[in-house]
Amino acid sequence: MSSQRYSVTPHPIETLLTWVKSGEIAIPEIQRPFVWEGTKVRNLLDSLYQGYPVGYLIAWRNPNVKLKDGTLSAGKRILIDGQQRVTALMAGLLGREVLTKDYDTVRIRIAFHPLEEKFEVANPAIRKDGSWIEDVATVFAPDADLIELTDSYISKNPQADRKHVGKVLQKLQKIINNHVGLIELAEDLDIETVTEIFIRVNSAGTELSQADFVMSKIAANESYGGNTLRKAIDYFCRLAVAPEFLSTIEKSDKVFVASEFLPKMRWLKDVNDDIYDPAYTDMLRVAFTAEFGRGKLSDLVALLSGRNFETRQYEASIAEESFGKLKQGILQFINQTHFERFTMILRSAGFVTSDLIGGQNAVNFAYILYLKGRAEKIPAHELEQLVRRWYAMSILRGRFTASPETAFDLDIRQIESVGLVPYVNTVIETELPASFWTGMLLQQMDTSSGQSPYLLAYKAAQVKLKDKGFLSRDISVHDLLMNRSDVHHVFPRNYLKKQGLARGRYNQIANFVLAQSEINIVIGDRAPDIYFKELTEQCAGSTAKYGGITELAEMKANFQMNCLPESLLNGQIPSYDDFLEERRQLMAFKIKQWFEVL
Repeated sequence: MSSQRYSVTPHPIETLLTWVKSGEIAIPEIQRPFVWEGTKVRNLLDSLYQGYPVGYLIAWRNPNVKLKDGTLSAGKRILIDGQQRVTALMAGLLGREVLTKDYDTVRIRIAFHPLEEKFEVANPAIRKDGSWIEDVATVFAPDADLIELTDSYISKNPQADRKHVGKVLQKLQKIINNHVGLIELAEDLDIETVTEIFIRVNSAGTELSQADFVMSKIAANESYGGNTLRKAIDYFCRLAVAPEFLSTIEKSDKVFVASEFLPKMRWLKDVNDDIYDPAYTDMLRVAFTAEFGRGKLSDLVALLSGRNFETRQYEASIAEESFGKLKQGILQFINQTHFERFTMILRSAGFVTSDLIGGQNAVNFAYILYLKGRAEKIPAHELEQLVRRWYAMSILRGRFTASPETAFDLDIRQIESVGLVPYVNTVIETELPASFWTGMLLQQMDTSSGQSPYLLAYKAAQVKLKDKGFLSRDISVHDLLMNRSDVHHVFPRNYLKKQGLARGRYNQIANFVLAQSEINIVIGDRAPDIYFKELTEQCAGSTAKYGGITELAEMKANFQMNCLPESLLNGQIPSYDDFLEERRQLMAFKIKQWFEVL
């Protein structure tokens, strides 16, 4: 028995384009920007003219869906690879307009020179030159007549050989008879298998994510408003990063402007906050998990297809309900109050800049908790504390780093089963026992990664606890992070390099403090025993070299804020390794203090 899960069939380009126009093949990216430059469209047409292969297209047939009257609706083919090539053919051969990266609608005109048999992107010089056909789409128009085209060209180029021009134009017209292989994947394949096939046959090796399949499924749907929902997701992500993009939407997409979505995201035009700039994957994860109580996006693809998980049949009513729920989830996500309150919670925990945000999935699940808590009408102060503590726990324990989908699914199902507040409190208690602060955390802080979650948590702790920068009398860590600061090596980098220490040793996070640039510059490469002695002298009436602190009690307080042993001021300079060990303990204690006040 054959185990083949796909078919490969050559089809004339003309047939494929007809299928796209009729909707038999759905191009989910049709509403998204066309990213090819005009030269790539030109090269594609030239390859077809030369008879070169242009690669396979991959389509995945939607399952047949049972309608309300009991009849079956045949599933469309969704094009999951080859979207740009098919769009390029429709633009070049059929004269279809495309959306650019800036969401402007434009025509890409490819010109053809019959005497030289070459293609070029049309430009003003070509348009004035009668030896070019300035737009090959005229050759493929339904009413195009080969004799008339030849006559027209000869009238402008009387020196040309009429017979030769006729043959060349005939050859050009026939490129739509060229065959392209269509790999059609079986409808019962799961997403993981489809992804694997995609990667193996795609020479570029581009990876398709679960979110890509969801977005394809949404965009290909017109019955339940999927194509508009797809644009809402795209536009929100774009506006979150570039608020000025609103004017482009208003100018270029009148249909979307008239939809219910744009009024609900106009507030982004005044926002320049980048604490949480979601990509479409993030929006889908949050909206789906919060609204459906599931964590695997492959389940969303199945539900949007109409899958009944009990009968294993596909039903139109389930597809309709699923699109409705997803839309509701997206509307909850983009709600100004929800979004701004959530980012305010992150800030209130000390995460005041995007540089302090590590893994995006930890933020995503924290937003899911917030949306679930709001829906359950948990009192605001209680919900804020719960979200802060959960987010801190999840970054300290790397809860969503290895297998985020599995973790999302496990957590949300337990929340649905046990209840939000009891589950969150139990997990935090289990994940952060007393031994974590004195054992595991110290081990994990033995790292030189500047993006270590423990360093990010430590900086957030300093913000939350209102610490001053290293040797700063008035400038806070918050001010330094929001404006300009240097990462100062307590044992200076070059001092350690001269002792033969490698990068991974001198860049230990326990050797870092946040300092004003001018303080960092003045310390330079001085040995620790020299500049710590001078700090002590500074507090005894000597000239202030490093910052403005001149009182010993204030200097000790500053050392405490920055987790530095006071003994350094007494001339007791330990070995570098002993210093790191002691400082890790002090930093871990500060992170614990921070967690307790969240």
